[in-house]
Amino acid sequence: MSERKFPDNFIPAVPRADKGTLTTSEIVAMAWDDDTSFDDIKTQSGLLEKEIIKIMRTHMKPSSFRMWRKRVSGRASKHEIKM
Repeated sequence: MSERKFPDNFIPAVPRADKGTLTTSEIVAMAWDDDTSFDDIKTQSGLLEKEIIKIMRTHMKPSSFRMWRKRVSGRASKHEIKM
C-alpha cells in the first residue's frame, strides 16, 4: 500500500476499543479498492482470498458481487505475487 500523507495540522482519531480489528464494511471497501491486494487484506485481517470472496458474496447484491468478481478476476493489482 502507498504511504499516506497527512496535513501538518492533522489530529489522529482516538484509538479504537477493538484494537484495530477490521469491520466487515472496511473489508468490503478494501476489496473494492484497486490499490489494495488480497495479500494486503490478509496481512491486516488474517482472511484468505476465498474468505474475502465469501464475505463479498453475503454482503452485496448478486449483481454487485458479479460485477466485483468480473473486475478483480485475473487483475494483477489484486494479487501481489502475480505482479
